[in-house]
Amino acid sequence: MSFSPSSIELFLAVIERGSFSAAARALGKVPSAVSMGIANLEAELGYALFDRSHREPQPTALANALVPHARLIAEQLKQLQVHALQLSLGLESKLSIGVVADIGPSRLLAAIKVIAQRHPLLDIEVLTAPQDDVLHLLHSGRVSVCLAFAGLAVNVLERFQFIGSEQLVATIGAAHPAFAGAHGPLYLEDLVNVRQILVASRDLPLADARPLVAESYWRTDSLAMALDMVESGIGWGNFPLSVVAPLLAAGRLKRLDFHNTENGLLLPLHVVWLKNQPLGKGAAAFVQLLTPPLL
Repeated sequence: MSFSPSSIELFLAVIERGSFSAAARALGKVPSAVSMGIANLEAELGYALFDRSHREPQPTALANALVPHARLIAEQLKQLQVHALQLSLGLESKLSIGVVADIGPSRLLAAIKVIAQRHPLLDIEVLTAPQDDVLHLLHSGRVSVCLAFAGLAVNVLERFQFIGSEQLVATIGAAHPAFAGAHGPLYLEDLVNVRQILVASRDLPLADARPLVAESYWRTDSLAMALDMVESGIGWGNFPLSVVAPLLAAGRLKRLDFHNTENGLLLPLHVVWLKNQPLGKGAAAFVQLLTPPLL
């Protein structure tokens, strides 16, 4: 084997410092040790890395071809060493996050972007599902922390942190037959007899009925499919304003107006974890990044 972590460090030190003596000072070695190390590396490779006919060694064309790869490997080795240290200090090897499909992704993405910068080798997994499924993933141990709507009751097995709110708005396809000829605002109770499209678990019963208005509703476990179903005129739906805003602006969906109430159900958002499963370093950072600053 020609290159090793130490020989890569030696090679790059000479490249970046411009001489054996400068590289030796940077590495805490004597110049003869650096010169001998480079000579041994050249012997193993079978070609010269530096032209020694000048006052200071000049990298050959072959050496210059190796420099980008050597720098990449050196950086990866540094990340590996830092990651190994972080694991010894409590960083989990994998951070699994559950996110309710109805929640806009901006908060989540901003937080995991920072975590990825702090811990570039941490394996991060994001699972999206309806509310009841995400909480089931948490309690089954499949994810260590989740982003969900606040429930109607406090679960004594959980810890949570309020991180903000999400506004659900009643939307309908622009050409839905039930309201194609309607003029002006409706009454909320007019929606009771119109099919509602709901993002819900495929297997678990609906634990929180706050977004449910209609007597008849169809379920899907995909937010994207629910939006497509509403846009196609199959029914109406309560969706996060942060998600449907572009569709409303493009005229693909219509935000309903009501005589007797505002169209907007404000639901608190929580980041949730289990009391009996202490957060790892990555999960704790995720919670901290999502927590709004105190006023």
